Amino acid sequence: MPKETVHFEDLGLIHYKDAWDYQEKLVKQNIDIKSEARRMEKENPYWNTGCRQLPTKHHLLFCEHYPVYTLGKSGHMENMLLSKAGMEEKEIEFFKTNRGGDITFHGLQQLVGYPILDLEKFETDIGKYLRNLEEVIIKTIGEYNIKGERSAGETGVWIEPGIHGKERKICAMGIRCSRWITMHGFALNVNTDLSFFEHIIPCGIVNKQVTSIEKELGEKISLEEVKEKVIRNFENIFEVAVEK
Repeated sequence: MPKETVHFEDLGLIHYKDAWDYQEKLVKQNIDIKSEARRMEKENPYWNTGCRQLPTKHHLLFCEHYPVYTLGKSGHMENMLLSKAGMEEKEIEFFKTNRGGDITFHGLQQLVGYPILDLEKFETDIGKYLRNLEEVIIKTIGEYNIKGERSAGETGVWIEPGIHGKERKICAMGIRCSRWITMHGFALNVNTDLSFFEHIIPCGIVNKQVTSIEKELGEKISLEEVKEKVIRNFENIFEVAVEK
């Protein structure tokens, strides 16, 4: 069976809301295709192309965001420790989003990835999809000799999650899935200014640290190099062809 094609776009430095709106546009295009197929099936019971044959498109968006805090649909405002005035003073935006998870930060030199995949062309298993996303990041940071792991009951990629007092998160994840079309995704701290995390309780998890590739290695890393590694690992883990 030929590999699914994933269309890649690097949006560069972009405001969070602009990237969110673009994701919603791409998701809607796919949902409209599925809705039309459902309508055709109702009108003609013999018409059925099957989910894998529908012309839905997969996308992988990369970007960096201007400083912004985002709160997931199950998040709690008490995990935001900075007032509205404080955010305005520091020129940090804030959005309540429709993704899963709690609060996190996005900023410069953080690789944000938004996969928009039709899981009906893979497996309709959200848990497996998240584990695959985590594996992409684990493989990527492993190329820098950083051992990424999963933490029981918590999404994302961690370092030393089983050692009390040393647990630190290097990549946050939060997704939304509608009609098996995914959106939102992961945020990997590369050379990110981690001081922004001091104003929130990241992901609503108390007494655990946040880290970056730079902090772990003690030196800055090329963001472009990290992007290439993530793309290659994404292709391998999801068994797709990423088209630039």
